[in-house]
Amino acid sequence: MKTILSLGLFVLGLHLFGQSPKVPNATIAQMVESYKADARGPYKDIRWFCTDGSIRQPKDPCPKEIGPGVQHARYKDAVTALGQSNHIYLGQILAYTDKVEFWDAMNNHSRLKQYQLDKYLRAIDDGWINAKGQYYRGAIQAEDEEAWGIKFYSWLLTNDLNVRQHYFLIRQSLKDVPHNGDDNVAQKMRSESKVISDLFTQFMDLRVKIHSQPEESDIQKVQAFKQRYAQQLNPNLQKDLDQLIATMKAFFKPIDLAGLSKRTPLINNTAFGQALQSYIARNAARQDVAQLVTETAQLLYDCREAVLAEPRGAARLQLLDLSLKLEEIVFKNAPEWQAKSVEELLNKICYLGLATTGAGYTELNEWAQLDMTLKPSASGTMTLGSLTSFLENARRQVEWSSAMVKAKYQAIVDVYTGFEPKAYGFIDDKIRGSVALYLGLSVSELGDFIAKESQLTNKVLTVPNQSGFRGLNPGYAFGELVVVSGSPDEIEVASHKLYIFQRPPADLKPVAGIATVSEGNMVSHVQLLARNLGIPNAALSDDNLKSLLPFNGQKVFYAVSNKGNVIMKLEKDMTEEERLLFAKTERKEEKIAVPIEQIRLKETKILNLREVDASDSGQLCGPKAANLGQLKKMFPERVVEGLVIPFGIFRTHMDQTMPRQNQSYWSFLNAMFKTTEAMRTKNIDEETVEKYQLDQLAILRTAIKQMPLKDSFLTELENDFKAILGSDLGSVPVFLRSDTNMEDLKDFTGAGLNLTLFNVVDKTKIIDGIKDVWASPYTERSFKWRQKYLLNPENVFPSILVIPSVDVDYSGVLITKGISNGNDDDLTVAFSRGAGGAVDGQSAETYLIKHDGGYQFLAPAREPQFNRLPVTGGTEKKSASFEQFILNTQNINEIRALAKTIRATLAKETHSDYDGAYDVELGFKDNVLWLFQIRPFVENKKALSSSYLESITPKIETQKAIALSTQL
Repeated sequence: MKTILSLGLFVLGLHLFGQSPKVPNATIAQMVESYKADARGPYKDIRWFCTDGSIRQPKDPCPKEIGPGVQHARYKDAVTALGQSNHIYLGQILAYTDKVEFWDAMNNHSRLKQYQLDKYLRAIDDGWINAKGQYYRGAIQAEDEEAWGIKFYSWLLTNDLNVRQHYFLIRQSLKDVPHNGDDNVAQKMRSESKVISDLFTQFMDLRVKIHSQPEESDIQKVQAFKQRYAQQLNPNLQKDLDQLIATMKAFFKPIDLAGLSKRTPLINNTAFGQALQSYIARNAARQDVAQLVTETAQLLYDCREAVLAEPRGAARLQLLDLSLKLEEIVFKNAPEWQAKSVEELLNKICYLGLATTGAGYTELNEWAQLDMTLKPSASGTMTLGSLTSFLENARRQVEWSSAMVKAKYQAIVDVYTGFEPKAYGFIDDKIRGSVALYLGLSVSELGDFIAKESQLTNKVLTVPNQSGFRGLNPGYAFGELVVVSGSPDEIEVASHKLYIFQRPPADLKPVAGIATVSEGNMVSHVQLLARNLGIPNAALSDDNLKSLLPFNGQKVFYAVSNKGNVIMKLEKDMTEEERLLFAKTERKEEKIAVPIEQIRLKETKILNLREVDASDSGQLCGPKAANLGQLKKMFPERVVEGLVIPFGIFRTHMDQTMPRQNQSYWSFLNAMFKTTEAMRTKNIDEETVEKYQLDQLAILRTAIKQMPLKDSFLTELENDFKAILGSDLGSVPVFLRSDTNMEDLKDFTGAGLNLTLFNVVDKTKIIDGIKDVWASPYTERSFKWRQKYLLNPENVFPSILVIPSVDVDYSGVLITKGISNGNDDDLTVAFSRGAGGAVDGQSAETYLIKHDGGYQFLAPAREPQFNRLPVTGGTEKKSASFEQFILNTQNINEIRALAKTIRATLAKETHSDYDGAYDVELGFKDNVLWLFQIRPFVENKKALSSSYLESITPKIETQKAIALSTQL
């Protein structure tokens, strides 16, 4: 009781004294544990809440003359205060909650999602914070909660915008928010099986089966399990198994199709209502499971369109409840449909994809871009190439569907995982409870068939579902395997290890190889670095990641071929050829030198962006400023004005005396490199050398951030800022972009390694930002990449590009090459909403724009938030919805025309013999295109031409005819 009291006083104290610092996770975790042991859970007492606003004692009901009122618990003061300080709402009572606050649109619907997450935690953890409080009589009145739910959805669903933008979230919430007496039986079945396996590990295999591919026959397996282990099961476990068996029987009980129309009295006279009646009549006998799944999938899709067309909120609620029942029919019957031929499997995938769209996991316009129709020849065959294209589209839909769940819920799951680790299973539970689960299983089956026919077989240790692996960047590596199932942001990576991530961290330090469940996008900084440096990189499924967990910590060989097949094997299984790939001399030979022969450090005046061009790259400034200056000459209306702070200004400031060192900043830096060379000649181990370097760089970095700027430079900055940008320093928001001489070298891109400051307005912040940018090449991440791949990493000189902010509606990257197909004549485009799009690993809207005039939609954006750039500086986070594409046809045509001009004129304008692809950063504001950067697109030619990689790349006969009647 003391613990509960002290926690309450701590949180309440913050509230009473007007403070609002966030309560730390450790304290919230203690609160959760205390509430589990409290007979009242998160509640302090029960009261009557009357219609006139008065509150009465539990034995003193509201008088009839002021209305009936409702009775429920009040939250503990600490719980209320936690909502105010952290926006975390524990044990929400709906009858206690304003519907607008519960929808919580200003906070990306956090409270609604927390309610769902709370339901999940209660299901898998014996009531969670209500472990004892669930027996607190009168705390929550089920009928009041259900009545509130009906009112909430009647209000919410009358808004067309809510339904269009948040169809998936609203539909998912119906599984958890009481409104019609139904329970989420599928989740109940999964949570009960999890509880049993947590208590009795021998049940784990059955739990996995129930979670991954539940079938009615599993009931008999659970019954047999109970008999087999009868002597080892205590009474509580026997009771839990009986409850699970009862839940499974309820789940697999056939749905009364005839009763479906009783759920939708408001729409029975509409066109969709008539289609529902016809569906019931055709499928009442349920003789043909393939027909039942096919027709239910179509009706589920039509139901979504009917919801959008229906104006009445109450009718929409009935349609959405029907939609959940239709998905349940598909979910229960899909495993019974055993496709016997290739054609039948293709049809099954097509209709499961249709159902997945109907259920909201894919947007309607995204489904329209997926070409899932069969195009057999007159002889009933399809080429291997056409089948592979079908597989790629189907695989994309599986990835998009999982990404939809993560986009909607990952942020709040991450918050709760900070104090309740069990929350991390929520997303997996959502995916496994969806029809997308069976779409994924069927796509894996097709992948296995095509891999066999094309001999493009992955060989990844002994894990199942090998077709879930998909190579992104070719390369090979050897090292310890690290499997990271949680957030990657706190992981300290090592350059000699291989990492499996849920998603790639935006500031990835050097690693030997990576694979990710969420690949981000093809042109993020992480992907470009991996491609440039020949780091093997692959995508995999959630299940693949879990299958790799037993191999965590073991040394493995990992390779991705030029065609994307993936090999991973234990060290003991490596061939002699594979061992020879890692001769000690190899890395040294790969290193390249930063050219400094022509650098002009005597130029110490600020430059107008209009005064520089590509010929100044590496001499006066880095390639960002030089190339943007070049673009300003070529596309004056598409590029903003700007200032360039050249290398020479940085270098003169580095000649100042460094505090407490009795030498200049530059001398300190060079002394460090001399010492490290001496350490290496004495054979001091590399780990000790690296620690010394990083410690010294930390000292230097701190000193640079505090470095005094010369008065002459500050005066010039103020004058030139006003002359070039048209306003005083401190009145125009600008970007400060680090621009070093070690970027965009012939064989090293350096993409995203140094600092860019977004939308800075304040004069002091701009001046401090200059020093922060100068210090950024000496961060651990930036230095480690340079140290690993450059011969002279000490010769890095930062310039700074200062350009006014453009608050673009959407932004992204253009690569003047087809990355997915290797075609030099095609284009790859990735865009995200708001500023800074695509480059930081966001799940971006991606296209392959073809040279023949068409384009292929490769991936939708799945970022739940995006950046806007207010004139007051900084960034504002806005919530995104996914029902509309980011790019329109006009945008795509403008990008195509831009690429054509760049290809035709840039090399000639810059007097360069470069004939490779370009990497262009751009954005659109009110449909006007703005250019922000252009650089060579650097690929790792060694990886692409490696004889070993060539040897593991099968020659695929894409024109090989496959009879659709082929038996599986």
